[in-house]
Amino acid sequence: MRILGLLLLDEFKKAHADARGSLDAWQREVDDAEWLTPQDIKQHHRSADLLADNRVIFNIKGNSYWLVVKVRYQNGLVVVEWVGTHAEYDRKRF
Repeated sequence: MRILGLLLLDEFKKAHADARGSLDAWQREVDDAEWLTPQDIKQHHRSADLLADNRVIFNIKGNSYWLVVKVRYQNGLVVVEWVGTHAEYDRKRF
């Protein structure tokens, strides 16, 4: 898969150094993945939440943070839309 929006992840890692290792591991895994359906994601990320409009929430650093992406399966793209804490997520609208 190709990841778009890595600048958001880089900025988040600067502000939350404790998330760096988990986000780097997620990025490496997604770079090597070939997701054709939402079930491909669930096979490797059982805790991922599948939302409407091909959005997925990943738990980062033992569920300390959430990462929201939009997956374009037919194009092999993962677009980073947002990353933050649970409290910040509660104030967002997707």
